[in-house]
Amino acid sequence: QVQLVESGGGLVQAGGSLRLSCVASGSTFTINAMGWYRQAPGKQRELVATITAEDITNYANSVKGRFTISGDNAKNTVYLQMNSLKPEDTAVYYCNAVSDELGYDIDYWGRGTQVTVSS
Repeated sequence: QVQLVESGGGLVQAGGSLRLSCVASGSTFTINAMGWYRQAPGKQRELVATITAEDITNYANSVKGRFTISGDNAKNTVYLQMNSLKPEDTAVYYCNAVSDELGYDIDYWGRGTQVTVSS
């Protein structure tokens, strides 16, 4: 089993920056990929960025050039550096991990951290 805990959310003005952190615990050696998703009020959860064990990254078009996902294996932690924030980035941000501990891919989710960007 994998547990995920997010931190780093808060209130920031448009154009500002935040760095989100997600610490994984449990069967971390079974994790093949991690990512960040977000959900705004009244909208579906959407992918923000992902990173694989091979360090392949993927970003939503809306955040390319502004956000960077990275990982620190020694600390079992992934980060999301968010620059040039816009009001439309306001959402609850969730950490995701994909594990094959049971022989097939399963998703784990953190409880989320609120990011609010003011105009």
